[in-house]
Amino acid sequence: MPPDLLAAAAGLFAAASWGAGDFGGGIAAKRLPVFLALLITQAVGLAGALLAAGLLGEEFPAPVDAAWAAVAAVFGSLGLAGLYRALADGRMGIVAPITGVLTAAIPVAVGIAMAGLPGPVRLAGFGLAIVAILLVSSADDGTTGRGGILLAVAAGVGFGLYSTCIGQVQAGIFAPLAVSRATASGLVLLIVLVSRVPVRASLRGRPRLVGLVVLVGVLDLAGNASFLLAAQAGGLALAAILGSLYPVGTVVLAAIVLREPIGRVHAAGIGAAALAAMLIVGGA
Repeated sequence: MPPDLLAAAAGLFAAASWGAGDFGGGIAAKRLPVFLALLITQAVGLAGALLAAGLLGEEFPAPVDAAWAAVAAVFGSLGLAGLYRALADGRMGIVAPITGVLTAAIPVAVGIAMAGLPGPVRLAGFGLAIVAILLVSSADDGTTGRGGILLAVAAGVGFGLYSTCIGQVQAGIFAPLAVSRATASGLVLLIVLVSRVPVRASLRGRPRLVGLVVLVGVLDLAGNASFLLAAQAGGLALAAILGSLYPVGTVVLAAIVLREPIGRVHAAGIGAAALAAMLIVGGA
């Protein structure tokens, strides 16, 4: 498969995985302490990354790549904590898209600065993707308070910085992600211990909820691996703009499972996202 098409496919898969994972994480955060849910997802991601790296024979990343992965973990963990809390408190169809704007804007700006502008068809797709994210995030009905909006903005900044940092990794997929997940797991574990989160009481008698959080961890790892593959094959800007379409999946799942309404503006945003993806892939 040509590198550009591989990057486009991987970026879209990252968006789908992240969208589904964020939906599950928002559900779990309604019933579990946020940092406990985050600890489980990061631990699952660490185990999965170590297993995949071993099976694929990946070596420990170079010091520079390991450093980028560790720094990315800090931003990603804080972003996920803010997003899960915001998703638990507000409408998923509003909160998730707000994060998508900054998730796209920060790494796309860095990627264009580093590699230059893409071709006209792909550039049109980039622009339409930003419009799609703005449309999906503009339909607030007042159910999401200012605190939820601020958390969503903070999460978007965290994700944007995460994508920018992890996109600097030059070699390997799962080995760098193992470093990232180990860093995140240690950081979140420290927060859980210091804040004295009631781990046993929170998990007792809730096997389905634990299963949901484990699934979120798998989806998050799959999304991150796909994003890193897309960044290495097609550049940071391409990976970021496609990966930032993840709110579409969260909105659709929230509509199907939670019966959150999809208004005309939301629908227009979803349609624009689909057209943007076709332009970006076609531009390859």
